[in-house]
Amino acid sequence: MRIKPTPMLDYPDVLFEPKRSPLPSRADIDLTREIKFPYSPHVFKGVPIIAANMDGVGTFQMALVLQKHQMMTCIRKHYTIEEWDEAFKAGLDPEYTIVCTGSNVIHDPKAKDYETMKEVIQKHPGIKFICIDVANGYQENFAAFVARVREEYPHHVIMAGNVATYEMTEQLILSGADIVKVGIGPGSVCTTRLKTGVGVPQLTAVIECSDAAHSLNGHIIADGGVVHEGDISKAFGGGADFVMLGGMLAGFDESEMNVIIDQDTGKKYIEFYGMSSDKAKENHGVRKDGYRGAEGKVVRLPYRRAVEDEVVEILGSVCSTCTMIGARTVKAIPKCTVFNVVRQVVNTSFNQYETGE
Repeated sequence: MRIKPTPMLDYPDVLFEPKRSPLPSRADIDLTREIKFPYSPHVFKGVPIIAANMDGVGTFQMALVLQKHQMMTCIRKHYTIEEWDEAFKAGLDPEYTIVCTGSNVIHDPKAKDYETMKEVIQKHPGIKFICIDVANGYQENFAAFVARVREEYPHHVIMAGNVATYEMTEQLILSGADIVKVGIGPGSVCTTRLKTGVGVPQLTAVIECSDAAHSLNGHIIADGGVVHEGDISKAFGGGADFVMLGGMLAGFDESEMNVIIDQDTGKKYIEFYGMSSDKAKENHGVRKDGYRGAEGKVVRLPYRRAVEDEVVEILGSVCSTCTMIGARTVKAIPKCTVFNVVRQVVNTSFNQYETGE
């Protein structure tokens, strides 16, 4: 046993230090990036913010809204081929669409999600992004699976994870990943840290993993831990190339979830849950390897109608960060970042009087 003495940080532990800025307004900020990859010849051009591949977030309806802002959506892996076809008929843009698979095919050659991914790519060759998503990216056979997918899809952009340390970020990139998903347990409906005691504070994980990835010309996605809009900017400041959002984009019409009416209050809610929760297992079936542990919870979020206003708020907030630290582009945020470690981020004097509006 050993203990690392250096303090590790989450997003609430820091604030950007403001700097003299030549930028007169948020309108002068360019939130788009042009990103090249170590393996795929594809070039990403857009806003590097991604909707997570979760029920209630990674939906086709969400993608149709986000693509208008050049943002990406990692589509949840439980749609049928017919539903994919209908989404493309409705205007789904493959340039901002990510198809997702797990690694169950390692144990089950006929795993449905992998077969669906292959068929989607075959029928819709405009899709250039593949996400290989598992809860524990540290298993040795996972890196081997990433290498297998790279061999099968040499021209696609491959995202793989999740991990939270320097060494495994390197391993996944050397195995064929263009982008590594970073985050073990920071999600709002994830209970991995409570159930297993495993994790790395998210900002520290982003800083260390981005350093590892960039040394190999790879990239990372900061996945999880975003509570406020400013946390997105903090992730970029820590070196993240992309930021993935879950709960921040949940609870809207585009969630494609049933609206629940509380019989006592009349308020409307939408359920949101972790993809390793009992609720997810109830909806999508249990694992075939007999694993029964639940590492996610179910929450009720106030129904918030259309997601468009939230998207505008998110983008505007990142622009505001840029104007306050002198970064003209998202790519420039890390170069303009000085983080102050703090004990308190905001004044909480009147929290008890908030209206919730």
